[in-house]
Amino acid sequence: MLTRFLTSVAALGLTAGMAAAEYKLTILHTNDFHARFEPISKYDSGCRDGDNAEGKCFGGSARLVTAIADARARAGNSVLVDGGDQFQGSLFYTYYKGKVAAEMMNKLGYDGMTVGNHEFDDGPEVLRGFMDAVGFPVLMSNADVSKEPQLADTLKKSTVIEKGGEKIGLIGLTPEDTNELASPGPNITFSDPIAAVQGEVDRLTAEGVNKIIVLSHSGYAVDQRVAAGTTGVDVIVGGHSNTYLSNVAEKAVGPYPTVVNDVQIVQAYAYGKFLGELNVTFDDDGNVTAASGEPLIMDGSVFEDGETVARIADLAEPLDEIRNKVVASAATAIEGDRAVCRAGECQMGNLVADAMLERVADQGVTIAISNSGGIRASIDAGDVTMGEVLTVLPFQNTLSTFEISGKVLVEALEHGVSQVEESKGRFLQVAGMTFVWDQSIAPNEGRISEVMVASEDGFVPIDLAQTYLVVTNDYVRKGGDGFKMFAGDDKNAYDFGPDLADVTAEYLAEHAPYQPYVDGRIVQK
Repeated sequence: MLTRFLTSVAALGLTAGMAAAEYKLTILHTNDFHARFEPISKYDSGCRDGDNAEGKCFGGSARLVTAIADARARAGNSVLVDGGDQFQGSLFYTYYKGKVAAEMMNKLGYDGMTVGNHEFDDGPEVLRGFMDAVGFPVLMSNADVSKEPQLADTLKKSTVIEKGGEKIGLIGLTPEDTNELASPGPNITFSDPIAAVQGEVDRLTAEGVNKIIVLSHSGYAVDQRVAAGTTGVDVIVGGHSNTYLSNVAEKAVGPYPTVVNDVQIVQAYAYGKFLGELNVTFDDDGNVTAASGEPLIMDGSVFEDGETVARIADLAEPLDEIRNKVVASAATAIEGDRAVCRAGECQMGNLVADAMLERVADQGVTIAISNSGGIRASIDAGDVTMGEVLTVLPFQNTLSTFEISGKVLVEALEHGVSQVEESKGRFLQVAGMTFVWDQSIAPNEGRISEVMVASEDGFVPIDLAQTYLVVTNDYVRKGGDGFKMFAGDDKNAYDFGPDLADVTAEYLAEHAPYQPYVDGRIVQK
């Protein structure tokens, strides 16, 4: 009896001591890297010769090597995770697919990542090859992959890692509309993020895991809804919306971390321009008692690891002939920032739409539409290289022409502005057409008005019953970004036109030095 009593007392004393213990964890994170292995300019495009040496450029894998090593050295326990979309965005991906991303992420020592929609751009097979090459778990909770042979036995919903003797649960999350945004194929179905996350939280909690991080490629707004609608999540490391969170920068969308329902939400913009660093303190029950940090700017003050610089240079050799070719010049910088182009008329949107329309106008095409999600960067003033054009338009889309009624065109415009609050890429840039939209009206309830189309007599009101010949890119024509009204074999469509990047480069050359402009073709009330 005495032995049992002493054992019980000792256990109580140990429990009390453990309850007072703290566990500190530094969460290092990136998101939406988009194959920017080399430094980038302030416009998120390629860094020009000499500018990097002068300290004018940002990011690149070589800076991340240094910054991550320094952050780990000053931390006790740390994890390095990614919020998705390592794929797509430069010639490195076009040429190597996921191989360079795998090599660099292994070198940096990631502990886990979630699947972004762009990880499906070349189908499940390329994603599987990437997963086989990396030494860390790749996760996605809100999808059924059981019918997809490439992923069924490989892609997990969550995992548990151990740091400093403590178990940490990682859960992956992917956009619910990935089937509209990429090419996951017919065998994968995506589901509600809140239910998916809660299901994995409950399973992990039942296994005794009380520190849970969601790696979410779903956007800042969805992350806040997931935080509000679930229990048991401690931290959400976000992506997809390229959101800059900060406690010191005026341009920040929100604080770092943003706290909803006691969940710490972080995101670090995109393209390797920042390394997120969140310092979290947990009590013994896994509750967050403190959280602080700030995205670290990867500017010229961050030393580039020489070995990594050399390796990237070797990998770049096959690409240089293509991307270093000067194809045109710009009189001033051409604005292509996603925050601008996904909410209204922008200079890059006008350039791309004008280029598309001019290329096929002799076929009787009178209207061009381009999804803003296809525009990935700005271009600075001066010489324009093919590499810069390919950074703006990296998806190897081709021009598609098709016939559609005025009524359906208005429906498409309505769809385009339906999620502007979330900076969705479906916002349409146009040529040969103008429209007015009103954000104060509920989505899909008549935000679009005063649609005008080009004619021999100038711009006239759109005729809902008339059939128009339109040009877009093959991604949108086949229903990408949710434009299902354009898909199908009944549109007299031709989807195999020239590459959009080539068309844009040739248009720039013909109008060099190109003068960017906006002219009021899209007006917000």
